Formats: sequence, structure tokens, C-alpha cells
Amino acid sequence: MINEGDSSMTMFARFVLIFSLAVSPGHVQATEPQEISWDTLAPPATVIENPFENLTDDQMDSLRQILRFEARAERSDDAEARAEAQALRKQLAEDGLDVDGLFAARLAIMEEREAAATEVNEDLVGMSVRLPGYVLPLEFKGRKVVEFLLVPTVGACIHTPPPPANQIVHVVYPEGIEVSGLFTPVWITGTMVAQSSVQTVGYVDGQAPVSVSYSMQPLLVEDYSS
Repeated sequence: MINEGDSSMTMFARFVLIFSLAVSPGHVQATEPQEISWDTLAPPATVIENPFENLTDDQMDSLRQILRFEARAERSDDAEARAEAQALRKQLAEDGLDVDGLFAARLAIMEEREAAATEVNEDLVGMSVRLPGYVLPLEFKGRKVVEFLLVPTVGACIHTPPPPANQIVHVVYPEGIEVSGLFTPVWITGTMVAQSSVQTVGYVDGQAPVSVSYSMQPLLVEDYSS
């Protein structure tokens, strides 16, 4: 006969067994950091129709002139500039072009390019990753860097213009790392976070704001040769 105590122990043993089976090797592996490259930080490209590809150089120049003339007419109520713009519009209409439609497409393309430079890849957000890059120091504690921007290329933000915001990671690492000047190559391991910010990068002769789309408080920062 099984007494009440034995029954309770049997139920507990079954619970432990079921729980251990649920935590399968595949589940454990899913938490392992995934090594990624910089191109995966940008969201998948959206294909947008570009109506300007088939325009002639003269037609493109006319569109630019219309923008200039109409801006001048709006600023100073310039009748001559307004007349020039209307004449160019008429000429392009005779070519079968919808000027207002082209200007609307221009704005859509500009917005799409801006989004492509700033939006994050949602598939990476919350994922444990391992990413290589170069350290651009923001803050030191003693001789160690405790806050920095991880950038994909040497010279980024200093000797060359900043990369797109979604090609920079703001890293806070209280443990700190020792660096040998600017752009020390490292591997960082941690969880990707979508966090827009503007960080101030110092130069010899001043400073400048840099837009960033990602942040990370890494579990590990290693020398790139590791």
C-alpha cells in the first residue's frame, strides 16, 4: 500500500521529470549568443519605385529649378520667379510628366532613405548577440573606458562622417576596458536594445552630436583577437 507521503513524493518526482524534459538541449542553445555582422543591424530594405530613373538630365534640371523658383516666390512674393516656375511646369506637362506627383515621390524616397538609416532590425531586438567593432571612447574611469560607441570602421565619426544611426551601438560597460588609443578592435557580447539617442563625440578642436539607434550593456567585451 502507498501511503500519503509516498504519493506526494511520486507526484513531485513526476513534476521534476516533466520540467527537466521541457528544458531541452535545443531550448538551452537558443540562449547562446548569435554572432552577427553589421549589415544585419539595418532593417530589410523596402523596395520603392523611383520615377526619376527614366528622366532626362534636362527634365531633372527643370524640376530643380521649379523647386528653387517656387521657394523664392513663396519667400518674397516674387512674381517673376512664380512665372518661371509655371513655364517650366507647363513644359514638363507637355512631356507627359506629373510635376506634383514627382515631388510627392521625392519626399517619399527621402523618408524611406531616412528610415533605412535610423530604424532598427526588430528581429535583433532582445537577442543575445556577439558583434565585432571598434571602440570610440565616450567616458573613462581611470584608465578604462566605461562608455563608448561601437562603430563598424576605423575613423568613423572622427576622420569620416558618422555611419547611419543603425550602424552604431551605444555601449555602457561599468567594468571598463583598457584601450590603446582610438578605435581599439573588440568583440562585444550582450543583448541588443532598440534605444535612440544622441551622443556627443569629442574632437581635438571641438565636439559633435552623433545619432545612435542601438544600445547595449554587454556581458563581455573581448579583444578582437580572442
